[in-house]
Amino acid sequence: MAKNPNAKIAQQTLEAFNKALNSGTFVEVRRMLRAMRPAEVAHLIESSPPRARNILWKLINKDEEGDILQYLNDEIAVDFLRHRDTQDILDTVEDFDIDDVADLLQELPRTVTKRVLEAMDDQNRQRIEAVLSYDEDTAGGLMNPDSITVRPDITLDVVLRYIRLHDELPDMTDSILVVSRRDKFIGVIPLTKLIISDPSMSVRDAMLTDVTAIPAETSAKDVAKLFEQQDLVSAPVVDSDGRLLGRITIDDVVDVIREEADHSLMSMAGLDEDEDTFAPVFKTTKRRSVWLGINLLTALLASGVIGLFQDTLDKVVALAVLMPIVASMGGIAGNQTLTIVIRGMALGHVGSSNSRWLFSREIAVGALNGVLWSCVIGAVASFWFNDYSLGIIIAAAMVINLLIAAMAGASLPMLLEKLGIDPALSGGVVLTTITDVVGFFAFLGLATAFYG
Repeated sequence: MAKNPNAKIAQQTLEAFNKALNSGTFVEVRRMLRAMRPAEVAHLIESSPPRARNILWKLINKDEEGDILQYLNDEIAVDFLRHRDTQDILDTVEDFDIDDVADLLQELPRTVTKRVLEAMDDQNRQRIEAVLSYDEDTAGGLMNPDSITVRPDITLDVVLRYIRLHDELPDMTDSILVVSRRDKFIGVIPLTKLIISDPSMSVRDAMLTDVTAIPAETSAKDVAKLFEQQDLVSAPVVDSDGRLLGRITIDDVVDVIREEADHSLMSMAGLDEDEDTFAPVFKTTKRRSVWLGINLLTALLASGVIGLFQDTLDKVVALAVLMPIVASMGGIAGNQTLTIVIRGMALGHVGSSNSRWLFSREIAVGALNGVLWSCVIGAVASFWFNDYSLGIIIAAAMVINLLIAAMAGASLPMLLEKLGIDPALSGGVVLTTITDVVGFFAFLGLATAFYG
């Protein structure tokens, strides 16, 4: 796989900073930091161990902290802010978008969040509380209340003059939102249309009314799908009565997509998508110990199944040598199916209408692979131990386990989702337990029946 040139440059920069930090030439480090963009500084901080990270943060100009914080992992940003006084936090997040402030406040301790909200002016507090009232993984939690709205009964000339009264437009403004006197969303006027249309035309005649308004309770995942399908730059968010609450912009949706990808990857190891690569030892140990404990329980269950056939294992030592092969093949085959189904569900490709076909397809694939590789391992085992009976036993166990693995891998994600459990988080552990238990039981059970 070709190396990313940007990653190579980042590593070279990191090495240069580490060299400067180790030599104590902080003046040189500060000079290098000033020459970097906020996103690059954030990446550098995230790529540094705690001691170097704290030094880098102290060398950053106070005026640049807010810009850098917006690119930092939430956990790291909170670590930098949690012990600061209220006014200091307010000054740091002064230039943040409202939705970004809300995201950060959700991560801070409740006492700190309460103090910060109380110190804000009424207008900003109400806007942030409006975002905080929704779950962070919904359209309401993603939205930014800042938007430019107009009534339908004015002319475009009035709209243009109104826009010019603003010092700047909200970020990612690609259209003006049209609302009624009761703030109900009606439509939008794209900026491109506003510029080229006759200024005497009314907003009602110029606006587009076929724009999809996103209900505030819509999940972040569904919001991302909508942006992808319709190539949106921004979209209005409305409450249950159709009143405009704010808008979601593409930069927030990109964050959602990235977090979903991180979540899918990290959840399979029982980790959070915001896991800090360079978190302290005890914090990392605490997080991982829970998942290791769960895995230990599943391993004990598999060991218990093996213990049921202790007498058979004592008679035929070759069983102990071949036993891991059956479980391993089942685990790999099952994880292939599990990954395909979870990905299909995430993309919206898999649902109740087509799940039966997919289930049948995976069973057929499991059967064909089972027959193919059982013949291979059966021949190898027969030749290795000079025992054709052993070859037949392991071949039969292989077919059984690959079939069960295909069934489990295809059905578990949808079953877990119905139970309200994240398939990406727990599917792998449950599947591994099933393939281990079935594999050991099938192999040793058949051996016990044959060898007595």
